[in-house]
Amino acid sequence: MRRTTALSGPKVGDSSLDHRREEHQGVMFASALAPYRRIFTPTTALFSLTGLVARLPISMVGLGIVLLAEHETGSYAFAGAVSAVALVANASFAVVQGRLLDRLGQARVLPAAITLWGLALAGAMLSLSADWPVWTTYVLAAVAGATLPSVGTCVRARWAHRLKDNPSGLHTAFSFEAVADETVFLLGPIIVTMLATAVHPYAGLGAAMAFGLVGTYVFAGLRSTEPPVHPTTTSGGERPAMPWPAIGPLTLLTFALGVLFGAAEVTTVAFAEEEGQQGAAGFLLAVWAFGSLLAGLVSGAITWRQGPLGRLRWGALGMAVATAPLALVPSIPVMGLVLLVGGVAISPTLIAAMSLAERALPPTRLSEGMMLLQTGVALGLAPGAALAGLVIEEAGASASYLVAFGGGLLALTAALATRVPAAGRSEAEVGDVQRNLA
Repeated sequence: MRRTTALSGPKVGDSSLDHRREEHQGVMFASALAPYRRIFTPTTALFSLTGLVARLPISMVGLGIVLLAEHETGSYAFAGAVSAVALVANASFAVVQGRLLDRLGQARVLPAAITLWGLALAGAMLSLSADWPVWTTYVLAAVAGATLPSVGTCVRARWAHRLKDNPSGLHTAFSFEAVADETVFLLGPIIVTMLATAVHPYAGLGAAMAFGLVGTYVFAGLRSTEPPVHPTTTSGGERPAMPWPAIGPLTLLTFALGVLFGAAEVTTVAFAEEEGQQGAAGFLLAVWAFGSLLAGLVSGAITWRQGPLGRLRWGALGMAVATAPLALVPSIPVMGLVLLVGGVAISPTLIAAMSLAERALPPTRLSEGMMLLQTGVALGLAPGAALAGLVIEEAGASASYLVAFGGGLLALTAALATRVPAAGRSEAEVGDVQRNLA
């Protein structure tokens, strides 16, 4: 009689095997989210979410001004100049705003600043619609730029206060806020463009105003999570020194990244146009941002053995290496792949920079120091874009990617020069701190 043998393993399509696979995937997903669940409570989730909404104007106002001013005047040159005035004013007054936040507290500074911003932005919109003298538009745009609060810095200051004894949790929080920044810069331009072109020319800036006012008022009203105002002087009557060995190179690093971002964005648009696929520019930039967003989420879920100084240097190296081949890329699909890989280095580098700044800064200068880093990015965008534009005119888009590569090299140099003692440490402890950070 012929024997029959049964298969020892599970049959194809076995429901029990599928169930175990689903359970395993569920466990892996839950494990990845565990660091985020540990830091997010209803209270922290509320200030983080309202902070995200309040940040949307950062990515909407500049483009919204360009769209509205061009619609009213027909001049892109004038529109760009008004937007540039607002950007320069914002960068110039960011540190002043940071000092006020450290001295007076978020609940006093933010409502006043956002109210002035709303009035100035409404005035700038009115000056364009009513055909007021040109100088009034410039002045009102400058006031709007100078008073727009950096809510992202305030959110990070709240996390730093709540998680001051939990470095791993603070890293996860900063990672999430980096993802929030990427989300803001992805959604903001889309929202303002759709509203200004499909609904009404004033709708884009109107929405930015609504997001900024409502988000900031609600955020500032969450007093229970606001960091305390610290004395502005030491026991000896002196103001704590700014740790320039850390903040100087870190600010240079963020400036270099601003140059890289500004150059890469302009060059990518020109590259897509040269390839005869201008519509692909948005896709390429979205892929780049998605790589950064994904890396930020993953970074926050990892318990790193290496300190933030080491991560900063590896991240800066990764950005320099990733921008090196851009000038040689032959096609849109390959460019998308290279930008996706390059985007992976962005968020981890910025997260490490913010973590180092938080460790180095005394509490009385935390907002001011973080403002310096964010101002560095803003100040780097314009020269990066302008230099890239000049190279595009003379040598084409591919050659212009070398400007972004130069920004990457400058960022790497700044990362290698960064020295970060912890705030309040004595000089004798600096060596131990450096080893722990690396």
